[in-house]
Amino acid sequence: MPDSQPQQPSSPDSPGPRESPAALPSAQSSALLLCGARLTDGRTVDVRLGEGRIEAVGTAGSLAAHAGRVDLSGYLLLPAAAEPHAHSDTALSALTEGPVPGDVQDVQRRATEAALLQLGHGATALRSHARIGDVQGLDSLQAVLQARRSLRGLVDLSVVAVPRLLTGAAGADGMAMLRDALKMGASVVGGCPDLDPDPTGYAEAVLDLAAEHGCAVDLHTDGGDPARLARLAVAAGGLRSGVAIGPCGGLGRLPSDVTARTAEQLAAAGVTVVCLPQGDCGGAGYGARAAHTGAADAGASHAGAPHLGVADGGTVPVRLLRAAGVRVAAGSGALRDVANPVGRGDPLEAAYLLASRRGLRPEEAYDAVSSAARAAMGLPEVRVEAGFPAELLAVRGDTLAGALSLAYSRIVVHRGRVVARTSAVREYCDSAVAVALDLPRQGRGKGGGAVS
Repeated sequence: MPDSQPQQPSSPDSPGPRESPAALPSAQSSALLLCGARLTDGRTVDVRLGEGRIEAVGTAGSLAAHAGRVDLSGYLLLPAAAEPHAHSDTALSALTEGPVPGDVQDVQRRATEAALLQLGHGATALRSHARIGDVQGLDSLQAVLQARRSLRGLVDLSVVAVPRLLTGAAGADGMAMLRDALKMGASVVGGCPDLDPDPTGYAEAVLDLAAEHGCAVDLHTDGGDPARLARLAVAAGGLRSGVAIGPCGGLGRLPSDVTARTAEQLAAAGVTVVCLPQGDCGGAGYGARAAHTGAADAGASHAGAPHLGVADGGTVPVRLLRAAGVRVAAGSGALRDVANPVGRGDPLEAAYLLASRRGLRPEEAYDAVSSAARAAMGLPEVRVEAGFPAELLAVRGDTLAGALSLAYSRIVVHRGRVVARTSAVREYCDSAVAVALDLPRQGRGKGGGAVS
């Protein structure tokens, strides 16, 4: 079951970076023409959008516009990115003294700002984990759900309910709260089995509840226990809505033959691994601040259970997993919270790190933050072809490798309309060297010296 139900798209209302405000398509427009975009296969094309889908793709200059036009000359057009592992309830809280504020208004404000930041980076769909239980009860979940409603039409935000304990005497309260979370609107069942006294029982409880409600599962786990992962794979194999686990840094600490066997089991069960190349997420926030500040047990894990991603999270063996047939998606994890005070929440940075540090080709790396991420979230595939959803990202550049290297200027299309734009201009003083080498420039008139 998809995390969020696609709705009919809003109409286009924004032009490309070279058009004046007077040329903005109105909110009532029903079509948009993207002109002169370069595709990864080297073609330069026009792309016509309508009713939230790609209506036609043709050679540059071949398509007529029914409404607005966006000039994408100099831009590479890609399927939009998606964010499969965000933490909206703790986002932008790194400078907060003491516990992260849990009141609804504060969480909603930060969750909304974080989602817009990630949308500006190119993620038109987000899956956010929200803690439930303990002191905050269901307040953080309620706040993220309110942020989701306020962002409708700009970005699709689905919410994962993350209880702390689900087994033993305390687990009954956690299970009741998890059921309440699903009634409130959470669309995915999550959690941190490694922090429960009975990790296997925790995972089984989550899987049973997800099967009962027909929803997806997304679990935080270090992945360092191959026997536990094998049991999870067996139990997850029959869940049609899908199971994702991450960040799974512990897989990188296992012997290669054990990792290979585990990868085969996960692939056979259809379990997705969501890695976090930009830094881990502190185990959904449970105990993360205590680990960093030295505070006494602030919701910390039980003895022996790791603070996920706070200490040495390990390196996910991405290439080995992919070779075994495991779907590997990449998420951002922490966005400027205590687990990563400088987290960017940028899917293109995640792809850049997969390409530069994990040995993936640029196409494979971008797939992890786009097609694989969307599949992990139960969302339909996107291609720059007629009939596919109009979820697109235009990045200044003419190759994917170049876009991942210097992905500054971006135009984001969601449900057929431009919803975010970032324009970056690099300027140098006038130089005879620049003129002699005929370096690429953005138009700024004579003597402007603006280089894209």
